[in-house]
Amino acid sequence: MDFSLSMEQKILRESVRTFAEKEIRPVARQLDQAEAFSYELTKAMGELGLFGIFVSEQYGGQELDYLSYIIATEELARVDASQAATVAAANSLGIGPIYYFGSEEQKRKYLPKLCTGEMLWAFGLTEPGAGSDAGACHTHAVLDGATWVINGSKIFITNASTEISGGTTVMASTGKREDGRNELSCFLVESGTPGYTAQSMRDKMMWRASNTSILYFDDCRVPTENLLGQRGKGFHQMLATLDSGRLSIGAMGLGGAQGCYEMALKYAKEREQFGRPISTFQANAFKLADMAMEIESARLLLYRACWLKDQNRSFTKEGAMAKLYCSEVMRRVANHAVQLHGGYGLMKEYDVERFYRDQRLLEIGEGTSEILRIVIARLTGAF
Repeated sequence: MDFSLSMEQKILRESVRTFAEKEIRPVARQLDQAEAFSYELTKAMGELGLFGIFVSEQYGGQELDYLSYIIATEELARVDASQAATVAAANSLGIGPIYYFGSEEQKRKYLPKLCTGEMLWAFGLTEPGAGSDAGACHTHAVLDGATWVINGSKIFITNASTEISGGTTVMASTGKREDGRNELSCFLVESGTPGYTAQSMRDKMMWRASNTSILYFDDCRVPTENLLGQRGKGFHQMLATLDSGRLSIGAMGLGGAQGCYEMALKYAKEREQFGRPISTFQANAFKLADMAMEIESARLLLYRACWLKDQNRSFTKEGAMAKLYCSEVMRRVANHAVQLHGGYGLMKEYDVERFYRDQRLLEIGEGTSEILRIVIARLTGAF
């Protein structure tokens, strides 16, 4: 087994880390407090090539492996979860479904602009009454001649209501199957389509500089050519999208944990009590040791899952494990980091406070920790 990164991957890590330190870190706290989406940083991340990393060059992508994309997401999350979320959602949830399931015409129409970051795309799955039970989708689409008429709503959708949001891939019920369950299909709904409204959601606890929206569809008409793939294949497309998306959420947990650890280590070596740095006290040294150990374990688990995907092998189980473990590792690391900072860790002037808040979504989005344990239990033969 070879655990070393390629030279290209090492260069990518260094370039993204340098960008995150120089361009994102100085403004991350301000953007968080203002709950402001940054078009400037999004444009800069596009110029750095962070959108469409795994997409082939013929559609404007970088044509790198999936692990490279995960490394880039990890390095962004090491500094700011909001910017990492913008990139992760744009790639895994926005570009991914179109790239993997779209027609040639759809790919050529949408991917070039999405791969530069000039335009963002969203994935409309979650509904007010359908979260973990995605199959209970109430948004429905009815075929009327050469158009599909969509009615319903989606909630907690990333990248859907910015000025550069080009549209959303929407999962909707298109009838009933023979077993009585919803037949689910996905549609590409462009921003500006009559009957489609995307409204920004405010007052979030976490990822405050990332765009989150609620979507409304009121007799929204889209042409039949905007059906993504085949009718009735929406649930399969959704599951495949979540499999890949979980790797990016894992990367956010890994990167966030790394950032927390580095802040905690630096503070513990500088902060003195009883005449010596607090890092030298065994209780604190053991916290730091546990943090370093869990981060390294999380990295190995996540990178192996990415390797399986890049080898075109099944990674559903390993992706679920990586997402679950990385998100919970960040929770434990962020908790230790705040504890090591003491009262200062509760103040917004210290970035560890923001990391502590940003972690919370990782155990909910792209499959809750409870759902992922069910997935893993089933795939390991527990039931």
